[in-house]
Amino acid sequence: MAFAPSSTPSDTRARRTAGASEDIHLPATARDLVKILVAGPFGVGKTTLIDSVSEIRPLHTEEPLSEASARVDDLAGVRDKRTTTVAVDFGRISLPGGVVLYLFGTPGQERFRALWDDIAYGALGALVLVDGRRIDASFDVLGLVEETGLPYAVALNAFPDAPRHHTGEQLRAALDLAADTPMVTCDARDADSSFDALLALVQHLIDRHAPEGR
Repeated sequence: MAFAPSSTPSDTRARRTAGASEDIHLPATARDLVKILVAGPFGVGKTTLIDSVSEIRPLHTEEPLSEASARVDDLAGVRDKRTTTVAVDFGRISLPGGVVLYLFGTPGQERFRALWDDIAYGALGALVLVDGRRIDASFDVLGLVEETGLPYAVALNAFPDAPRHHTGEQLRAALDLAADTPMVTCDARDADSSFDALLALVQHLIDRHAPEGR
């Protein structure tokens, strides 16, 4: 099954950024409402991805990083980061066929782990963002997603200074991914790229629930 959006995510973001009036109510064609987690370590781009693709103005719960948080949050590779999500990011995107994705971005730090069960409740899957500059930072989040039993796809966020020498198989091995777990590369700043990463997850969920032999 393939998806072809009637309007591109970048068009949606352009209208929102331009200040055009937006209808926060569900489209009349909405048929299936799907809760998706956008997970990953601190500073990997979860807020950026949701902001890039959401058809409504996203909800962010960000606070400035303080000296106290800097002592407990690993800032390696994200020294320029000035804010952090402290509860949840929320966005929404409509797919063809009446499928509407509710996107819930989760905090990436261990100290917010207590929020995980509440945020994950009712989710059908997770898109896990990975930073190629610090692969090991993703291990805890991947473990948490697997403990929850959520099917997931991995999106390697393409930071400009990330190493380019890793092959897909090397990255899959480093992340210890199952053979059927999708792994794609995306740019969380780009609406179309973020949209494609979400579609990889949705297709994975569809494949998992398809009757055998189809």
